[in-house]
Amino acid sequence: MEIQFYGANCIRLVTKKATIVVDDLTGTVAKTGDVALFTGLHDKFKADTKIVIEQPGEYEVSDTSIQGISARSHLEQEGDRSVTIYKIIGDDVRVAVLGHIYPELSDEQLEALGTIDVLIIPVGGGGYTLDAIGALKLIKDIEPKIIIPTHYGDSKIKYEVPQASLTDVLKELSMEPKETFPKLKLKSNEILGESNQLIILERQ
Repeated sequence: MEIQFYGANCIRLVTKKATIVVDDLTGTVAKTGDVALFTGLHDKFKADTKIVIEQPGEYEVSDTSIQGISARSHLEQEGDRSVTIYKIIGDDVRVAVLGHIYPELSDEQLEALGTIDVLIIPVGGGGYTLDAIGALKLIKDIEPKIIIPTHYGDSKIKYEVPQASLTDVLKELSMEPKETFPKLKLKSNEILGESNQLIILERQ
């Protein structure tokens, strides 16, 4: 599996048989034949993709398992669930994409996620999405092997709400990045060692 970061919450995952693009709100990353996932509300998506998934459920696309788990958004009241967490299993690598969720998951949601190799989690805060404190709580609950932060301050993106810089987020997380990559390449038998390895992906 290969993982690339395109700013905000947009991630591109490539397995041997599928390409999955998450939260391509600009419609410029997903290509014909790709699988498009959305964790929350989005404008009309125009790319000619194989399938668009935007709600909870279990899906099997090109030998890739995708499970959508309903969740409370960061701005919702208790009991509401309008956003979707995704667990993606491809090439025997288990990836969780959280999106703008409230920083507390139920036992049922954690059980549905199960063991996670790679956790992709927004960290920019500002009352819009998870901040470092909320992200750290979820990291401790999920215990992934690898953590990839997203949705932090970016000079190329004008956010509705200012987002914390990656430098400030890392200070609050008290975590040192293990590596920085333009593209993360993973094999299931290579995901070893301790949990909570922080990986920074360069924005494409």
